[in-house]
Amino acid sequence: MTVVVWTVEGTWPACVDAARAHALEGAEIVLLHVSGQDVPDAAHGAFAGLLGRGHGSGHGHGWGRDPGTRMEEQAAISGRELLAAAADRLGRPCVRRELTGRVEREVVAAVEGADLLVLARDGDRSHLGPHSLGPAARFVVDHAPCPVLLVWPEPAPDLTTIPPPPPHP
Repeated sequence: MTVVVWTVEGTWPACVDAARAHALEGAEIVLLHVSGQDVPDAAHGAFAGLLGRGHGSGHGHGWGRDPGTRMEEQAAISGRELLAAAADRLGRPCVRRELTGRVEREVVAAVEGADLLVLARDGDRSHLGPHSLGPAARFVVDHAPCPVLLVWPEPAPDLTTIPPPPPHP
């Protein structure tokens, strides 16, 4: 059995705890982190679009180093640190996998052949329902080729949060 745990900043502890509680002994656990390309791509584009001035400082002029490259490096460092913290919290052997790209598509591709994906709600936690999932998590839940365990990143709401039924006309 292969269990993939999608680790995201802010919600990863709940996912790791769920995997620790629900993954069978001997199951392969894969800790997955995906760094998105949106922000670095925007920085690359802004740097390149400086009316031709966006070339490196090695030419004797220009604005210096492309900030998109630095953002990619920082994302990789952050991803490695998050995976290390997740592995420590898990407390059992696991595989760490760091990917880069369109987050939702990379996650769906990464769980091909997995037996379970663990992820946390990442949207508006003050309102239950569809908006309690962000766009990437909604895409993954809708397209994952394996069963999905969706966990709350904090204690689940109690039954008093269920609204009363609408009145009958």
